[in-house]
Amino acid sequence: MKLTTRGDYSVRAMLDLSLQPGFGPASVSAISARQHLPMPYLEKLLIELRRAGLVKSIRGAHGGYKLAKKPTQISLSDILVAVGESLVAETPAGSTADPNLAADWVTLMVWRRLNEKLQAALASISLADLYYDARSWQAAQGEVSNYIV
Repeated sequence: MKLTTRGDYSVRAMLDLSLQPGFGPASVSAISARQHLPMPYLEKLLIELRRAGLVKSIRGAHGGYKLAKKPTQISLSDILVAVGESLVAETPAGSTADPNLAADWVTLMVWRRLNEKLQAALASISLADLYYDARSWQAAQGEVSNYIV
């Protein structure tokens, strides 16, 4: 189970927007610079996040992207789904489970339950939770206005 680059970049961009005064707007170039993300790739992800209704684009000299909802209303699951990603607990590599054997059936059910719990956890973690985690980390580091996550 691993967060892909696509999922990681999307979460980092959304967290960056949540850390902005008033939750944005922030330009793609500013997010890219703060988060050390490739700008063309970030632009594509932000378009997908906009289509999913998680961010809004603002035109003009002071435009960019901003959150479309409050951070408490955006879950980690929402962000990953918006960019076509998911986290799943996978059976161990090389597993040759036979669903006709009781022991293998139990093993398959354990993995199914783990996936259900994982999906519930992703849905329960809000962008606000990540915001507070990031702010706590920044405070512990003595940082006040550094938005690198």
